[in-house]
Amino acid sequence: MANSVPQAGQAGLVVFAKSVKKLSAFYIRTLGLEVLESARSHQLLRGNGYEVVVHAIPAKYAREIQITKPPVLREDSAMKPSFVVPDLAALRLAVVATGGWLKPEEMAWTIRGHKVLDGCDPEGNVLQFKQKL
Repeated sequence: MANSVPQAGQAGLVVFAKSVKKLSAFYIRTLGLEVLESARSHQLLRGNGYEVVVHAIPAKYAREIQITKPPVLREDSAMKPSFVVPDLAALRLAVVATGGWLKPEEMAWTIRGHKVLDGCDPEGNVLQFKQKL
């Protein structure tokens, strides 16, 4: 569960999804977010200083998108969201349980007082996770 649900000042992300339910479950479990608003078109998730809106891709476009297991990385994106998490080992369990992927532990690096690993959500969106050292 989220430690706090701030009303303003949180970092935000809007991610478009073929499966709002599946992608929301990933962000809820990996980042400890809570569902604040839920509709057919989207879910608003918030907690721990983050706000994530998981928004449905219109059906006419979603039909053309194939999600594989493991997901194919969407590495052609110009953005890579980065999230600070309490524990990368616990994160790995949440990522795997919700259909995402995380690079092996030995590929972690350190920068500015954080241990860092890249991974992706269940639809292949590339993410970075950091644990404070």
